[in-house]
Amino acid sequence: MSQIYYTTDHEWIAVDGDTGTIGITDHAQKQLGDIVFVELPEKGLEVAKGEEACVVESVKAASEVYAPVSGEVIETNDALAENSALVNEDAEGAAWFVKIQLTNRSELDDLMDKAAYDAFVENEG
Repeated sequence: MSQIYYTTDHEWIAVDGDTGTIGITDHAQKQLGDIVFVELPEKGLEVAKGEEACVVESVKAASEVYAPVSGEVIETNDALAENSALVNEDAEGAAWFVKIQLTNRSELDDLMDKAAYDAFVENEG
């Protein structure tokens, strides 16, 4: 069973073993509005924690998606290339962006659990 962590930039990462599945939160997709394009990285790309991993374009703006932890991109969600609106429909499920092979599990210690993230969002606005 995977464990889910959240960032202050509204990304989530579901960790199962040494693999992390990354996407944006439902809160983030609501703030962005209608998603029109998702730019995914190439497989094999090494990302460092806090670096840009993807770009999401909505009718309002283009926004970077940052890597919550460091790792190598091992899979991308090709369904988003054909249907970027999936992010609006299921941001924290079927609309994941990338899967990475974690290189430093201790970086997860800096992330929030669901309760802490919900409190963060409530206090943010």
